Amino acid sequence: MVIRAVSRAPKFLSAALAAATVLGPGCLSAQTTAQPAPGASSQAAKPETHITPDQAKQLFASVDTILQFASDDTKLAIKSKVKRRLTTRDEVEKYLVEKMKDDKDAKRMERSEIVLKKFGLLDESFHLQPFLVSLLKEQIAGYYDSKTKTVNLLDWIDPEQQKPVLAHELTHAMQDQKLNLEKWEDSDTAETISRDVADDNHHIELDEQDTAREAVLEGQAMAVLVDYSLKPAGQSILTNPELIKQRADEQGADSDSPVLSRAPLLLQESLLFPYREGLKFEVDMLADKGAQGAFAGVLEHPPSSSYEIMNPHAYERKVKVPVLRMPDIHPLLDADYAPYDIGVMGQIDVRILSELFGGPEMAAALTPAWDGGIYYAAQKKNSADKNSTGSIGLLYLSQWKSEAAAQAFAKMYASELDKQFSGVARDSGEEADTTEQIYKTNEGPVLISTTGRTVFVSESFDLTLARKLGFLITGAQQSSAAGQVIASSPVPENNSDGLTAPLTRFLAGSGVMRAALPAR
Repeated sequence: MVIRAVSRAPKFLSAALAAATVLGPGCLSAQTTAQPAPGASSQAAKPETHITPDQAKQLFASVDTILQFASDDTKLAIKSKVKRRLTTRDEVEKYLVEKMKDDKDAKRMERSEIVLKKFGLLDESFHLQPFLVSLLKEQIAGYYDSKTKTVNLLDWIDPEQQKPVLAHELTHAMQDQKLNLEKWEDSDTAETISRDVADDNHHIELDEQDTAREAVLEGQAMAVLVDYSLKPAGQSILTNPELIKQRADEQGADSDSPVLSRAPLLLQESLLFPYREGLKFEVDMLADKGAQGAFAGVLEHPPSSSYEIMNPHAYERKVKVPVLRMPDIHPLLDADYAPYDIGVMGQIDVRILSELFGGPEMAAALTPAWDGGIYYAAQKKNSADKNSTGSIGLLYLSQWKSEAAAQAFAKMYASELDKQFSGVARDSGEEADTTEQIYKTNEGPVLISTTGRTVFVSESFDLTLARKLGFLITGAQQSSAAGQVIASSPVPENNSDGLTAPLTRFLAGSGVMRAALPAR
């Protein structure tokens, strides 16, 4: 079941409200509220209130008006009436718990948690599922259920604050009426484990499609939310598109959400990616193609990778997206290891990894230098503890636009090994030549091999096997032109997932995050 929702993650761009202060004096001033002066004492939290029956009636009546606005803004047709429902906090919490149990992205995410920890993107002691439930309880501000075709309004949030959320969620309703979101986002292969080289490359070729589609859906909905908020001032995104993109980049700053504030960088970025990057993508589409091309046109020919979302003009020019190839490594592994996970390390994954390992400046330098990446995880068949990172062997090949970028990434990755493992020590005596860095760790050897524009990493495989695997995988990349797909080319309905894709989709599919809404 595909559930769309708006939750307010860290304080977004203040969408229209922040834009209002730059777009012109007085813009949206009627919708803003005064903030306490710095240092002013805050009053004790007030008991939660609920909207009255009369307020609920008026809110329900506003659905059709806002739906018409969304249709006019997007040029998407209203094909049927959208059902509406007022829901309580207890009902939302029940929905979240059930979603965590039944949602296929939640199941895939539970499985891939160990791989995220192996990469160092989550601490070994971090428990993902209970934290996500707490995070979403804090964040959800409304949601559209594409199975029941119902927009769910929240009975504890002021009706006026819910109207921008309605603009967002009703955009999902029209997307659903155009596409059938249940089918559009149904990825059967995301629930399967790759068993042979054909499966491996099928997963890789189609890997990031769902991440890109999620960003399209949320970016379009955010664009309507911003336009709805700017309309009273006679303005829209196109009044100052560069400002809107600038504000989008400020998502996550000054968050007043305590659970989100203490979330690992991986969760913050996974939550914000479809809203932030999706909105920036949609702003460029609106500026270049107009509403018809930016909404219906993109839905009919969607991007298929985080690279295209983060580089909208590459999508428009149908630039080839780097896709690395996986050779047949199963004869070397299958006797002692069971296939566990495979996927693309996309541009968004590299941005998160490099910011976590090297900081914002390193992420800013390495992200545009990304030129492809794949990973493969296998689990030891004789491992006593199948829930530990020690049971996993990990292979990661990254390709870069320059040798300098490859060397910088290898240096950064090596410098962070002591945060992934204990007992880390350089083992230079085992290094075959200057292209290799070898380290001893509590989970076995780590090999980092840099050749030209590629960096090969092996974790926890013995060195003889690691070198054979590295030779095969690096050698499979025949040229920079081999193994690429055309941006925005038609793709099959089924696909697999990138490293962070299940987490990104689960969060976006749970509701609109509070961080993505205008500040109040």
